Amino acid sequence: MIQSMTGFGKHVIQLPSKKITIEIKSLNSKNLDLNARIPSMYREKELLLRKIIASALVRGKVDFALYVEVTGGETSSKINEEVVQKYMEQLNTIASGDDLKLLEMALRLPDALKTDREDIDEAEYATIQEVLEKALSEITIFRTQEGKVLEKDFVQRIKNIASLLDNVKEMDPERLLTIRERLEKAVVDLKAEVDANRFEQELIYYLEKYDITEEKVRLANHLSYFTETLNSDDSNGKKLGFITQEIGREINTIGSKANYAAMQQVVVQMKDELEKIKEQMLNVL
Repeated sequence: MIQSMTGFGKHVIQLPSKKITIEIKSLNSKNLDLNARIPSMYREKELLLRKIIASALVRGKVDFALYVEVTGGETSSKINEEVVQKYMEQLNTIASGDDLKLLEMALRLPDALKTDREDIDEAEYATIQEVLEKALSEITIFRTQEGKVLEKDFVQRIKNIASLLDNVKEMDPERLLTIRERLEKAVVDLKAEVDANRFEQELIYYLEKYDITEEKVRLANHLSYFTETLNSDDSNGKKLGFITQEIGREINTIGSKANYAAMQQVVVQMKDELEKIKEQMLNVL
């Protein structure tokens, strides 16, 4: 079961005097790129929170935000009276105004409010961790649902490539016969006498260069391996990406050896299906 790297999770809990909200968003990325927005008083727990998120999400560009809103009577912020008074005096020298207006302006300036640092209550941190786990559970569900959509698309496109490969197998004998006839006609048009045995040997050698038996077998194996990996218990986007590269290599080789317009048209269709798989593969965990 594959998972998408795109997801969103949010959970809120109300404590007696605080409202704690955690939001997690994720997009595709080659590795884990975690951006955390945490109130300053909770910074000491940031590494622990990052570790929990990294373990759960593994890969992706992740935005994590912790919001703590004081809803009760407690507050750790106070007006820094001395700083505010100095601001008002300086503002008054620049432009005259009533005290209320100067106070409004002063309160917007840096350090107008001071915050008394408090130690994090362990019970409160345990609650934050609980909220985080629930938000991670929500984003995992989201990623799994998105993964099902991707999986359905992959299955259909792999079937399409397999069907096109069957077309290649069916037209291969006719292709080789056409190439042989083309070479024989070219020799006839030269109006030159050639050694029949020598010509036959050269013809066989030439046709062997255009033989795609191995490519057809390998491509079929890669398609089966892709489906097998897709149905495994773990989501492994990198492994599927490697298999996709191998599928592309075999399709390209068939195209370069085809020397037959009808087969080259089928190869173009196979490439088109594969490109659509590659585009979506960027989102797989």
